Amino acid sequence: MQFTEDLQQIQTLIGDAFSATGKLVVLSNAAQHNPESEAEALSKIATHFEQATLQIRRLCERHTQYFPTAYTDCGASTLEIAGSLDLFSEQWVHIRLQTLLPHCKYQTPSYLNDTLLRLLNGYEKNGRKLPYFQQAVLVIDEHSQVDGRHVYDQDNKGWKAIPNALKGRVIGDDDQYHLGVVLLSKPSPENVTHITILHPQDLPDFFALRDSDYTSELLYRGF
Repeated sequence: MQFTEDLQQIQTLIGDAFSATGKLVVLSNAAQHNPESEAEALSKIATHFEQATLQIRRLCERHTQYFPTAYTDCGASTLEIAGSLDLFSEQWVHIRLQTLLPHCKYQTPSYLNDTLLRLLNGYEKNGRKLPYFQQAVLVIDEHSQVDGRHVYDQDNKGWKAIPNALKGRVIGDDDQYHLGVVLLSKPSPENVTHITILHPQDLPDFFALRDSDYTSELLYRGF
């Protein structure tokens, strides 16, 4: 019964997304384009699909808990589509998100937060331990080919979900005395986000690798 109810909820969420897509098509075919309305409609579509994704993730956990193989196929493999987490020299934590950071001025970044938590849990699931920093630097490096990005604006809550997810898992506290934050961006056709947590004394080494003509392209590939 619960399984049927969960499926019906997913159908509703996907139906809402389909309906929102139809509204966007109507807007795009209008005689006069309204970029603000189109952006709002597109944001609603993303929200509906993200909510559906979160519900499907919960559905996997709820209904495959007694079937380990099914759970692995449903959870881990699909999570690789969203991102990955690795260590570099057992000192730097690197998270690669296969998407850009969300603009969340009026809504919470639920999909981003859930993805980060699942990546952290997935890494530790097989007995591996994450480093724990009493003091650290968080480097968020977005690689994008989108013009006019304003993802680091003060009123955008999207990127702020990252230190919140790491607090208590990788970093002790996220106040200014324990966590420094570096926000970077780079023109790139990849459209991905790299997140690195490292010791403050390692920051010069990080920038030496990132800014070098010889190692900049190899920095994140080494993770």
